[in-house]
Amino acid sequence: MTLLARLFRNAAFYLGFYGGSALLVIAAVVSIFISRRALRRSVRCWSRWHRWCVTRLLGIEVRVVGTLPEEPALYAIKHESFFEAIDTPTLFANPSVFAKRELFSIPGWGRSAIQYGLIPVEREQGAKALRQMLRLAKARVAENRPLIIFPEGTRVPQGAAPPLRSGFAGMYKLMGLPVIPVAVDSGQVYHHVLKRRGTITYKVAEPIPPGLPRNEVEQRVHAAINAFNTAPLPADPPETLRRA
Repeated sequence: MTLLARLFRNAAFYLGFYGGSALLVIAAVVSIFISRRALRRSVRCWSRWHRWCVTRLLGIEVRVVGTLPEEPALYAIKHESFFEAIDTPTLFANPSVFAKRELFSIPGWGRSAIQYGLIPVEREQGAKALRQMLRLAKARVAENRPLIIFPEGTRVPQGAAPPLRSGFAGMYKLMGLPVIPVAVDSGQVYHHVLKRRGTITYKVAEPIPPGLPRNEVEQRVHAAINAFNTAPLPADPPETLRRA
C-alpha cells in the first residue's frame, strides 16, 4: 500500500468513526430515558460502526480463533489498543466491562456507560473498591452477561507482558466463575495514529476452572493472553490480505 493510499484510508476512518461516534453517543444518552434495551442497542450500534470502519475503511481483517462459550464467565483479554475495548459489544452479547474510573467522567459517555452496566475500577481504593466491584459484577452475572476484564490493567505495547494486576486474582477467587483468556494482536496494526492494513486475531483459550490457587491461575492466564507476543510486523503487510 502506498503512503498516499494509507493516509487516505486513515483520514476516512477518523472522519467516519469519530463523526459517527458523536451522533451515536448523543443517541445513547437519549436512549437512557427510553429503556435499557434502547441503550444496549445504541452501544451495540456504536461498536459495530467501529468494526465496519476498521474493516471497510482501514482494510483490517478481524478473525476469531476458538469458541466463545455462552455460559457466564470472566473473560481476561489482552489490551494492546483501543480496538478491543470498543469491539467488545460486537464480540459479545451485552458485555459488562471493568473500566478505569477516569473514563466515567467523560461527558455523555460516562453516564451512558454506568447505565449500560460497565463496572468502574478504582485501583487505589483497596478492599472497599473490590467489594463494590464484586457487588456490581454479581449483579451483571445474574443478568446472564459476560464479564470482561483487562487483567494487565491498561494498554501495553505489543510484545510487552507485564504481570497481572492483583485485582484480577481477587475477582477470580470471589466470583467463582471460569476464566476464558483471550489473546489479541491489535497493537501491530491499530495502535498507532497512522493505522495500517493487516489482520487482528482474537485467540480464545480453553476455559480455566474456578478454585485454582492464585499463582496457577495467574500463570495460565498470563501465558494465554500473551500468545501473540512476537516481534512487530514489517512496515506494511502483503496486499493479498483479505478484508472482513
